[in-house]
Amino acid sequence: MTAPALIVDSHCHLDFPDFKGELPDVIARATAAGVGRMVTICTKLRLEPQVRAISENYPQVFYAAGTHPMSAADEPMATVDQLTALARHPKFVGIGETGLDYHYTAESKAVQQESLRIHIEAARQTGLPLIIHARDADDDIARILTEEHRAGAFGCVMHCFSSSAELAQVALDLGFYLSMSGIAAFPRSRDLRAIFAAAPVNRILVETDAPYLAPPPHRGRRNEPAYTAHTAAVGAEVFGMDYAAFARQTSANFDRLFAKATLEGAA
Repeated sequence: MTAPALIVDSHCHLDFPDFKGELPDVIARATAAGVGRMVTICTKLRLEPQVRAISENYPQVFYAAGTHPMSAADEPMATVDQLTALARHPKFVGIGETGLDYHYTAESKAVQQESLRIHIEAARQTGLPLIIHARDADDDIARILTEEHRAGAFGCVMHCFSSSAELAQVALDLGFYLSMSGIAAFPRSRDLRAIFAAAPVNRILVETDAPYLAPPPHRGRRNEPAYTAHTAAVGAEVFGMDYAAFARQTSANFDRLFAKATLEGAA
């Protein structure tokens, strides 16, 4: 039997309680589905040691760390020095996730924006990509990313992109990447798929955001990295490509942005 084409789950949360006691099986299923690499994301810096340990235990798992915008008001403010020190670890490949989320936590706008700018400076200093979470904050995200990019360039992925076509264009104009999650595979996400279809395919990544947002046929259940394959299959349709070609393209895109996340470097 032919092995599935290799893809990358560029954003998952393997430290979450949903996977407790099951990680070996979860990783094995991902490998069987052709998910050759995964980036597990730390959303609270006090939890960084346990996220780092997961990456150290599995050669195909890398990690990133930052303060999630929804936690920005409740967690100690990250510092640039703290983030750049973490970036020295060989498996640490990105800064974040950070960003702005005004859906549930609009009252902490000012703190979120301060935290975001700190993470941007860390991305600038380390050369590692920024991982952005944006929800109900398109105008402020576009403004801050544009201002900061003018002050000094940095790489960036708009993780789990499900915002407006206008924000997508701002991100693409800045040289950033858009990541497709299971949301893009939902039947009612036609407008979102159209936004992706209008983007250059060499700026597209795929992800799960596991344990959240499982794509069909697993929608409504726990997501896991193996299911990246379902989103990638939809992505291939969106761009009029066969699955293997889309897998190669998105993996090459990931390599370009997350240049530190090589299996050779993990060996």
